Amino acid sequence: MAITYEWRGGFDNSALNALHAEGFGHAPDATDWRARLERHSVGWVCAWEGRSLAGFVNVAWDGGAHAFVLDTVVAERQRGRGVGAALVGAAAEGARAAGCAWLHVDFEEHLRPFYLDACGFRETAAGLIALSSR
Repeated sequence: MAITYEWRGGFDNSALNALHAEGFGHAPDATDWRARLERHSVGWVCAWEGRSLAGFVNVAWDGGAHAFVLDTVVAERQRGRGVGAALVGAAAEGARAAGCAWLHVDFEEHLRPFYLDACGFRETAAGLIALSSR
C-alpha cells in the first residue's frame, strides 16, 4: 500500500503515543500531542499507510525564521523504505511555506547518515547543555 504524507494532518493521540513508544522504546503514555503541537509547533507531518499512522515528525519553531525537527519516528514495518526521509522532506516544505528560513536538527551519532545523507542536512557547529539526567 502507498504511503501518503500530510502537513498538519489530523491524528489520534493514542495512535501517536503508540507509534512514539514503538519508535523510542518506551511504554505508551498519555501525552496530549494535539495540545503540545498547537502550542509549540509550526507544523508536523503524518505518514499514512491507508488509515494507519506509519510515521510522524514534529516541526517546532521559534515563532520566526527557525524551525526544528523533533520526534522523527517511523513504524517498524515501514523502516528502510524512505518513509523517514520523505517525512523530513515534507517537513522542510511545510516550514518553508510557513516562512521559516532555517530547519535545524540534532541527532545521536548513529543517525548521522540518515540526517546528513538521506535528508540533506549539512553539518554545523552546535552546543548542548544537559538539563536532566534522562
